[in-house]
Amino acid sequence: MKKDKQFSIRIAAQDLETIRQKAAQAHMSQSDYVTACCLGKRIVILDGLKEVLRQQKAIGNNLNQLTVLANMGKVQFANLDSAVQEFAKINTALRELQEGGVAKSQSSIQNRENHRRNFRRCIGGQ
Repeated sequence: MKKDKQFSIRIAAQDLETIRQKAAQAHMSQSDYVTACCLGKRIVILDGLKEVLRQQKAIGNNLNQLTVLANMGKVQFANLDSAVQEFAKINTALRELQEGGVAKSQSSIQNRENHRRNFRRCIGGQ
């Protein structure tokens, strides 16, 4: 959304420092942080997301290699296509988190959990 209006307020130095710290912790600008708080959006701290994305990339590479081997007839998996689809959904959810930093709703978090469970089922895990 275009930010074409300026809004200024007076606050105590301690409150300003707290806002700066919380915005930095959330990896958000002060403007985005204050706007999200005022509009009642849920702020999600993304500590460790880079490591999760690195692991997702490695898993994706392994999954692609298995897909190639399955297509060559060298290995057989019952639900490999379903696993690939679920993996793609998880990656999309992670990308949205990385780009936005603000969860849209509790249902989006629940959807990610459902995708993870479905993915585990597809690859034979519990």
